[in-house]
Amino acid sequence: MKIIVNEEKKFFRYGLLDSLRGLVLISMILYHGCWDLVYIFGKDWNWYTGTGAYIWQQSICWSFILLSGFCWSLGKHPIKRGGIVFAGGAAVSLVTILFMPENRVVFGVLTLIGSCMLFMAVLHKGIEKMSAFAGSRRRTFAFAGLAVSAGLFVLTRNINSGYLGFEGWNLLKLPRLFYQGSIMTFLGFTEPGFYSTDYFSFFPWFFLYLAGYFLYHAIKEEKNGRLMGKCFMKEVPLLSFFGRHSLIIYMLHQPLLYGIFEIIF
Repeated sequence: MKIIVNEEKKFFRYGLLDSLRGLVLISMILYHGCWDLVYIFGKDWNWYTGTGAYIWQQSICWSFILLSGFCWSLGKHPIKRGGIVFAGGAAVSLVTILFMPENRVVFGVLTLIGSCMLFMAVLHKGIEKMSAFAGSRRRTFAFAGLAVSAGLFVLTRNINSGYLGFEGWNLLKLPRLFYQGSIMTFLGFTEPGFYSTDYFSFFPWFFLYLAGYFLYHAIKEEKNGRLMGKCFMKEVPLLSFFGRHSLIIYMLHQPLLYGIFEIIF
């Protein structure tokens, strides 16, 4: 992740973030490889439909989205970057609908992250004004934003299923009239009959993305910037390579996995 450090526009990288993103990406590739083997190539792996695999899948989703939100403030041209990621999601949807309709991806993770990046470009200005108003309490403001964002994520985690609540805990059933049409499905109110093998609606996941955004600002305001200045410079080179090229690797990994398994089986 490139960061401007002075007016001469010199750059350095927070290697730890690249390494963490690379680690999550490798975990995602392994998970998708197992998905291909079970649902496309017919391997009978009962464990893959169990709790352990679900926790594995959720750990990937949470980490990937939280890291994306954390890194939003570190890059330049958020609208351009968001547009590129959103276009990548649209390309994945188009290809899968045309060539693999039974395994189509509609409103997948790239569409989500691109949407979050674009929305944050608008929301960021208002947050910065409120943070400036907080003055010396900027770090407190950031932690408050983190707490509220995390709470909203937990509260709305089950809206795809028609409820406010988290996982097995349903607090309130939502009106069915919300659950109509593609726009509402994109937002998280999933219309009947909708199907996607990789579905990440804007809500609740934007709240997790926003939590990552506030987490960065809470750490950035840490006294003397020691954590950002030292710990975040460390990296694992191989993982960082994957992290720095995460978009192109994500776009290519499923076709490559499918081709490899097709040759093997």
